[in-house]
Amino acid sequence: MAQSDPQPLVIAGRSFHSRLFVGTGKFASTAEMRAAIDGSATEMVTVALRRIDLSRPLEQQDLISAIDRSRIQLLPNTSGARNALEAVQLARLARELGGGNWIKLEVTPEPRYLLPDPVETLAATQELVKDGFVVLPYMHADPILALRLQDAGAATVMPLGSPIGSNQGIRTAESIRIIIEQARVPVVVDAGLGAPSHAAQAMEMGASAVLVNTALAIARDPATIAEAFAWAVLAGRSARLYGDLHSSERMPAAASASSPLTGFLGRPSQDNSGN
Repeated sequence: MAQSDPQPLVIAGRSFHSRLFVGTGKFASTAEMRAAIDGSATEMVTVALRRIDLSRPLEQQDLISAIDRSRIQLLPNTSGARNALEAVQLARLARELGGGNWIKLEVTPEPRYLLPDPVETLAATQELVKDGFVVLPYMHADPILALRLQDAGAATVMPLGSPIGSNQGIRTAESIRIIIEQARVPVVVDAGLGAPSHAAQAMEMGASAVLVNTALAIARDPATIAEAFAWAVLAGRSARLYGDLHSSERMPAAASASSPLTGFLGRPSQDNSGN
């Protein structure tokens, strides 16, 4: 942005310049994943624990060593956990292996749509917060659940735009608007963002950040599309801050001419044409 952000993104005391978080699944190679991370300029990368060897320290594994942890916050996720108990066990194991105490909490017992279980997600959040974790829970776009997760100590809430990997965009917009309106922590729109325009939409709505994976991993050129997402996030954020997009003046019910018309080529002043 031409101007610095007057409300920097801060999660659990850490500031982030980039509001684009990136997932690491589905890439054809580690090299493509690394190129996408670089192109996105992200400072937060999530890694599914089920994709790594949990018998070895994380730093000894190719997937993790490809991530520059000096500038990027590693965010292990509990993808594949079917209940709170499994999620908590995975989080603790990741911490023991050097993954740190930040965790993206995913509890998805239903295999077809991979929808998060709200009851188990809340229970796991409560347990992990007590255990000293910084918890970023993936959740339905449910405003009441978002409040309960914040009460439990979640560092962010991460409502889904549409099912994971679907690239359908934001199908839950009205509920996410309520979550944003009531939020006391950053709101990260996660899942279903398949195009840069979806990311821009989320930011225009007032989201604090977005998380993207599949759209980058399956692109013909992951690095270039990652850069496009980064620009879209900046554009959406600038529009939110400086565009006044949703005021009644900005969105009048009737057409509004952008140029003065009075006296133009002898037309009467009541001519409302703006073209």
